[in-house]
Amino acid sequence: MPDALYADPRLAPLYDSLDPDRSDLDPYLAMAEEFGARRVLDVGCGTGTFACLLAERGFDVVGVEPAAASLDVAKSKPFAERVRWVHGDATAVPAISADLAVMTANVAQVFLSDEDWGNALRCVHGALRRGGRFVFETRRPAVRAWERWTRENTLTEADVPGVGVVRAWCEVIEVAEPLVSFRWTYAFDADGTVLTSDSTLRFRDREKVDRSLRAAGFDVHDVRDAPDRPGREFVFVATRR
Repeated sequence: MPDALYADPRLAPLYDSLDPDRSDLDPYLAMAEEFGARRVLDVGCGTGTFACLLAERGFDVVGVEPAAASLDVAKSKPFAERVRWVHGDATAVPAISADLAVMTANVAQVFLSDEDWGNALRCVHGALRRGGRFVFETRRPAVRAWERWTRENTLTEADVPGVGVVRAWCEVIEVAEPLVSFRWTYAFDADGTVLTSDSTLRFRDREKVDRSLRAAGFDVHDVRDAPDRPGREFVFVATRR
């Protein structure tokens, strides 16, 4: 089940306003060009920012997302009509012979069990053409990013059109490595409503990710650093065998 942040019709429209800086997507756009991709699959596309950026640049794009509320936001964006939207999880990924598949942000870490992660990899493998690339990021466990997920470090505020001022912050609920659970709280100034969204991510080390990719029929072409978060994430570039 998708987290409330993505699935709740009142929370999903806040996502872009509370996190407006999407410079993290620039390297993915650059790699789409670098690899000469024409058809791109965006798995866990969320509110569709990256899919619409690709569509604007003339790519043939398929966006897959399990949260209907997020897809509703995505479909309202400029160039959304050029994207093929699919409502479903990784098992709903269509076999489209894509040149490139991506999982941006935390998508690769929401698969908590080895079984779910392996199933997702096999579905992505089936959607790519032979030689197609799969690119995704995952946080380096040794950095222990969750230690900075406190209210003081994460508090943000936005004046959302039609909603008013919303304040949001994150707090860790439980650390049971490699799993980390945390809660985002959203306070609406207009009516005093407070909503929460709980999430859990799995922090896999580089060797485990590498082995899982090879087992699913990929060769690891490269492991890059995230330009906007140097030293904090692995960016895997894998090729379908």
